[in-house]
Amino acid sequence: MADHLEASVTLPSDPASVAAARSYAVTTLAEWGLPPDAEVADTVRLIVSELATNAVQHTLGQSPTFTVDLALDRDEHLRIGVTDSHPRFPRRLPAAVQQDNGRGMVIIRWLTAECGGRLSVRPTREGGKTVAIELPWTVPAAPVPTGRPQDG
Repeated sequence: MADHLEASVTLPSDPASVAAARSYAVTTLAEWGLPPDAEVADTVRLIVSELATNAVQHTLGQSPTFTVDLALDRDEHLRIGVTDSHPRFPRRLPAAVQQDNGRGMVIIRWLTAECGGRLSVRPTREGGKTVAIELPWTVPAAPVPTGRPQDG
């Protein structure tokens, strides 16, 4: 595989774009060798879904689009970034706050840590932000045959 692969898609900040972002990520990773049914594919699917949902819901109409960037470096590190043009960084809600939403970043942090990855949030030159995740890249090995070939 190449030393570095990149893929990117920009989508409208619309709820329907969350499914498109999720599908784009899974399809791209499958092209890079990660089976869609691998456990880490489910983790990436959930991370992208939560990041895209945040980009749509929490930009208060100030970001007409968001971008999903994927990069694979030397078959070792997968980077996922979701960029929007809203300047406000994600905030942690106190554990005592009772509400039905607002826990996306908690889920993302937990999934990232569970995989041995890192999460960062950085400003863009244009005044927005990128929420970036870096995960170790592990592609499941091909199954080893368990039986002997039959004699003809």
